[in-house]
Amino acid sequence: MKNQQSHILFLPRWYPSSADPMFGLFIKRHAEAVALRHHVSVVYALPTEKHQPVMVNFEQVEGVDTYYCLYRKSSCSLGAMTAVLNNIRYFRALWGGVKAANKRGGTFGFTHVHILTRLSVIALWLKFRHRIPFMVTEHWSRYLPLTNSFQGTFRKWLTRLAVRNASCITTVSQNLADAMKSHRLEHRDYRVLPNVVDITLFKPQKKSPGSIHRLVHVSCFEDRSKNISGLLRVLAKLSNERKDFQCTLVGDGIDFQAMKAYARELGLTGDQLVFTGLLERQALVDVIAEADFMVMFSNYENMPVVIPEAFACGIPVVATRVGGIPEIINEENGLLVDAADEAGLLKALLEMMENSRNYDPQSLRDTVVNKNSLQNVSAFLDDCYRSKMR
Repeated sequence: MKNQQSHILFLPRWYPSSADPMFGLFIKRHAEAVALRHHVSVVYALPTEKHQPVMVNFEQVEGVDTYYCLYRKSSCSLGAMTAVLNNIRYFRALWGGVKAANKRGGTFGFTHVHILTRLSVIALWLKFRHRIPFMVTEHWSRYLPLTNSFQGTFRKWLTRLAVRNASCITTVSQNLADAMKSHRLEHRDYRVLPNVVDITLFKPQKKSPGSIHRLVHVSCFEDRSKNISGLLRVLAKLSNERKDFQCTLVGDGIDFQAMKAYARELGLTGDQLVFTGLLERQALVDVIAEADFMVMFSNYENMPVVIPEAFACGIPVVATRVGGIPEIINEENGLLVDAADEAGLLKALLEMMENSRNYDPQSLRDTVVNKNSLQNVSAFLDDCYRSKMR
């Protein structure tokens, strides 16, 4: 294909909206990276409780044409029939957005599906009917042995059909790619796609002097995966040994209030623990950059974008040896512990409190600048598209 701009159709399973500005934010960053070189149309279907026909709302943000396709989700309790009805409404809304994007932006040159399986129906139709190639980027942890939620005969058949017909498959970690292959999702061209980090925003800052060791944790506050309760127990044990630390927990989610209550039950005070709720952009950067190091204690992960964001701010990371995390954390930029190993995490926190300021902030940042910048990810995806377009 010649070096020219093409119209790329993004079909994401998760994407930020007014209802949840953080949901699938990493996919939005990928769309923005592609928009540096191509015309991007994101078509995202989401349910609403309002009694209204399908509505397609158009927005253009950061150079990305975005079509929010709203459909009414059925509240009937009819079991499988309700699921069928909701799927019909979902695809009707999604197809309305695809037609609107095609009318406004012209013929698609490539389809980029983010997260299987349902969205592959549109991509497969466009390929078989209009010869438009597609690729898949997978972010979901359902293929991992610990979650083991990739179930159902039809789902598996459709997923394998989509993978077989895709031009290439990208995953956010090699670990996720290996997990997909273990489910017979074989493809000749698997690639690991870096998350985008805004290196103009996430950067080191001058820290306030003081003897307090500052820790930061950033997550979606879903305890089953993020194991915030385990982290709180370790912090309670740490507070019994020393008081010269403060851990700031950033984020919001289904277990936010439960974790605040659990912290009180453990006797963690405001001197050692701060819950900020959701923080975005500069407010988030300020908290990360002010910290001495980041701590994650997840039971399972794929590739949390907050880790390279911490590196971009020049701070090391303590995290668990799960998912794709060992692919980016080593002795040069942090410490790894086993999942659920509370004694191991306590030991790592004590070690990092003594040594965190010995890490070179610029060296930590350089690894992200050379891999996760908007420009580098843009070039990566551009190569994926151009090598497969007819």
